Amino acid sequence: MKEKSTFTPIDMDDLLTAAVKHIPDRLMSHWLNKVHCGDCVDIMNQMPVGSVDVIVTSPPYNIRNSTGGGLRNGSGGKWENAALLNGYAEANYDDAMPHDKYVEWQRQCLTAMMRVLTDDGAIFYNHKWRVQGGLLQERSDIVSGFPVRQIIIWQRDGGFNFNPGYFVPTYEVIYLICKPDFKLAPKANGVGDVWRISQEANNPHPAPFPVELAQRCIESTTARVVCDPFIGSGSTAIAAEALRREWIGIEVSKDYCKLANERIQAARKLLKHG
Repeated sequence: MKEKSTFTPIDMDDLLTAAVKHIPDRLMSHWLNKVHCGDCVDIMNQMPVGSVDVIVTSPPYNIRNSTGGGLRNGSGGKWENAALLNGYAEANYDDAMPHDKYVEWQRQCLTAMMRVLTDDGAIFYNHKWRVQGGLLQERSDIVSGFPVRQIIIWQRDGGFNFNPGYFVPTYEVIYLICKPDFKLAPKANGVGDVWRISQEANNPHPAPFPVELAQRCIESTTARVVCDPFIGSGSTAIAAEALRREWIGIEVSKDYCKLANERIQAARKLLKHG
């Protein structure tokens, strides 16, 4: 007599929080080593749960929504050489959302990132603190409630500061947001939490993420699959390939998708002949 199969119902919360030990290769082949053009939240919500080991990303900072008017020079006019003077023009995004809407959007992004992380995964979330209304805006409204384990200081070259009320900023921050079982790669904990890395030059993106910075994040982990939901000009993918890791890139702008793919192809040629 044929034995009856049994079915144990499981709700969606249990499904999404279940430990994922291995994603079949056939499910991942669609995602790996490609730039996916579209909204990052929508795309991450289509990806398998627990399919990414580490996320390295730097979202738009909403820099043109500023109590100081954003990117103004010492005479009260606009700073003509500011790369973000017109926002992310190629992406049709002005980087000037109402602050509450921006925070809501970024929290949605982080929630989607947490969903795709493995149980021992982590997010390296680069952002910038700034002075607004005479007080420090340190982005706690975005990361509150998420498991921030550490803040890494990215010390970069200073820019210009026409406001006599505070010193010129020379650093940005990287929030290390970790699942409970995350551990650094062996000996990576000796690197320290202040990273001196210059901005990237000769990149047509208005706010490029340095390849060296992405590489520092990735090589500090044992991650097999790296994701960047704001891949921009492709720096995280280039860093991942240099370290022989798999990667997934997401970018809303078709122009930046094209730019990222061009830079990735160029980097592959250099790696092949290097």
